Amino acid sequence: MTITPSAALMDAIVLSVVARDGTYGYKITQDIRAVMEISESTLYPVLRRLQKDGCLDVYDQEFAGRNRRYYRITQQGQAQLAEALGEWERYKGRLDAIFYSGASSNGGKV
Repeated sequence: MTITPSAALMDAIVLSVVARDGTYGYKITQDIRAVMEISESTLYPVLRRLQKDGCLDVYDQEFAGRNRRYYRITQQGQAQLAEALGEWERYKGRLDAIFYSGASSNGGKV
């Protein structure tokens, strides 16, 4: 089964990756691909939206003779990430209650 994350969840995932360390687009894609499928064509609109919303700062830096665009989280982005993590914990708790508690409270049936 493949679960496709919502736009809000993708925002939180990207903010989480960028919050660890200011980084560039390809690296963000690779970090996310380590745990789920994502294409660069999915990632870059998310990065642009987060930048437009004031959650990410962008700067260019030369690397191997080429400019590389780096992203770092802003204070507003940190606040949005904290809110998203709180919502995720509440949502995850409700899903865990369905997935795990339901099996033990109704004779092993979910």
